[in-house]
Amino acid sequence: MPLTLACTTPGEPEIFASLQGEGPSIGRPSVFVRLSRCNLACQWCDTAYTWRFTGDNRPHRDDGTFDRVENQVVLAEADVAARITALGGDRLVVTGGEPLLQGPALARMIAHLPLMHVEVETNGTVAPAPALDAMVAQYNVSPKLAHSSNPADLALPHERLAAWAADERAFFKFVVAQPPDLAEVLALQARHAIPGNRLFLMPEGRDSATLRERERWLAPLCAEHGLRLTDRLHIHLYGDTRGT
Repeated sequence: MPLTLACTTPGEPEIFASLQGEGPSIGRPSVFVRLSRCNLACQWCDTAYTWRFTGDNRPHRDDGTFDRVENQVVLAEADVAARITALGGDRLVVTGGEPLLQGPALARMIAHLPLMHVEVETNGTVAPAPALDAMVAQYNVSPKLAHSSNPADLALPHERLAAWAADERAFFKFVVAQPPDLAEVLALQARHAIPGNRLFLMPEGRDSATLRERERWLAPLCAEHGLRLTDRLHIHLYGDTRGT
């Protein structure tokens, strides 16, 4: 099966070299591939063009939809691998959408690559395919809190979160919009015994001013509870744009 990717412009797959903007690998040069489709619908999602196609009525605060033909492209696994290889580098970040929805095809694509450090960014609801799991060095798991507007039984499957918590390759990143969101994070941390050194809080925001304002109250909360703070470096460098 081929891979279904997001696009930077119609027909052009979103495969690019940049710096990792979030989480434990922030600032590291990496090659990115953004896959299309998602099983969740966050109302503040900054990559809604990967899932909110015309006819999709799941809520989003921008209230717009995207043409599937212009925002989605299907490529053979070997073609995707060749494009990644051409960019050079030794780190691959697979993002989305929800990449684990395409786990078997993703594993076959990675098998075509030279040896690379592979990171997978996931919302945490989908188990990795066994063939893919054997190839992944790091998972960046971002469970969605109540303010995302997703139903908790869909966004926070506790059996799956427990499996991630037990996997030392998995780092948790919670998007926080207001101080009260912290109570939900702490409850999940306690329930699943997530170590503080593998738990990041990240401000929700798509511009530098919003991120800075929220980091002012988020930073002391991280210090108080022994958690880690992550910025969104790519927003400061490039703005809220595709292919960065």
